Formats: sequence, C-alpha cells, structure tokens
Amino acid sequence: MKFVRPLLGGVALLAGSAMPVLAADLYEPPVIEYEPEPVAFGGWYLRGHIGMSNQRVDSLYNVLFDDIPGLAVVDKNFEAGPIGGIGAGYQFNKWLRVDGVVEYRGEVGFHGLDLWNDGVDDRFNKYSAKKSEWLLMANAYADLGEFRGITPYIGAGIGASRNTIHSFRDEGIDPFGSPTLAYADSASKWNFAWALHAGVGIKATERMTIDLGYSFLNLGDAKSGDIVAYDGTNNVDNPMHFRDITSHDFKLGVRYSFY
Repeated sequence: MKFVRPLLGGVALLAGSAMPVLAADLYEPPVIEYEPEPVAFGGWYLRGHIGMSNQRVDSLYNVLFDDIPGLAVVDKNFEAGPIGGIGAGYQFNKWLRVDGVVEYRGEVGFHGLDLWNDGVDDRFNKYSAKKSEWLLMANAYADLGEFRGITPYIGAGIGASRNTIHSFRDEGIDPFGSPTLAYADSASKWNFAWALHAGVGIKATERMTIDLGYSFLNLGDAKSGDIVAYDGTNNVDNPMHFRDITSHDFKLGVRYSFY
C-alpha cells in the first residue's frame, strides 16, 4: 500500500499533463455550406433539319373519267424533292420529349399516263405537273435509352399540310386521232396530316445533338385548278384530284438544348 499511493498519484499527474495536448490535437471538421444547384432553363430545345422526300399518290380522279369506260391510270409518279424545317421542343425527362415543326417541302415534278379505248382505237392522256407543300406538325417522341452517346427514338405526329399543284398539263389523242392539249391553273388545299418517326440522336456536345431520322407521312389530298382546253373552252368543273399522298422522308437535323 505504501507503494500504490505514490504510483497512483504519478499516473494522475501524467494524465493531467497530457490532457491539454490531447485536447489540442482533436480535429474539428470545417463547416461546409451547400448552395442549391441553379435551376435549369426547363427542357427547351431548338431544332432544324434538311432532307429528301420520296412521294407517292394512291389514285388520280377527274369527273370526266366517269364518261370513259375502261380508262386505266397506268403511271402516276412524283420525283424526289428537298425538304427543310425548323421548330422548338421540350424534353420532359430522358425518355419523353415533344416538339412543333414548320416544314417546307420543295417543288417536285409529277408524271402520269392513262390508257383507254374509244371502241375503235386505243387512246391515251399524258399528265405533268408540279407540287409543293407547307407542313405544320406537332410530334411526340420516346427516347429509348442512351448507348455511348447514341440515343435511338420512335415517335408520331399530327398536323396540317397545305398541298399545292401548279403547271398542270394534259396531252393526249382525241377520238379523231388528233393531238390534244389542256392545262389547269394552280390550286392549294389544306389537309389533315399524320406521321410516324424513327431515328437516332448522336450527342456531339453537351448541348448539341445530331439527328438522323426517317418519317412516313400521310399528307392527304391535292387538286389542280379546272382543266381547260388549249382553246380556252371548259364546260364542266373538272380539277384533277390527287388522292392520298404519302411520303418516305430521310432527314439530317440538329437539336440544340438550353438545359
């Protein structure tokens, strides 16, 4: 016991002398104040595209066809033509976005041919014309996931198309074997339009995406003005109707985002 008390006193003295050193060595973490991240400018983006159209028409109709038994339209083809459009859209999340587009569909040529028999000989009418459209379309897209900067997508759209036919010509052979020529003034017609889309977006920068797209469009109908004979005679309301115009479009576009 005589030795224990001095030993305990020494331990207490050492502990007391060490306390200030241990207290001085304690680490106090810095206070970090977190500031809220700035709110992005929604999910808005601008877009533009150029491309080519490949159009078809389901059928041609003129009121005079009803008076020609056995008439058959054997050729009705549009040439390929340029397209270009601009628009704006909103990206709701990484899966869903919508946009609105104004598109001009450039002038394309049309060539048509019908055959008929007047009871004695075979006859024909050869048609030519030019066509163009203004297209207004609202679209919705589903982005299917990003893979190394590449995002495939599908979509659909509805809108309106203003289809214009001009420079219509009708060349043929009359029942007496003489050549005929008729023409029609230009005419425009608004139609309901719809589209199906597919493509890929390729991320070029943080804000810019290159868009390689395909669209199938139904542009509705179109018609020419009344068809008038070369001598100016016309006894009936007889525009040429272009029924059910569709197009396969291939496009190269750019989307620039503000978020």
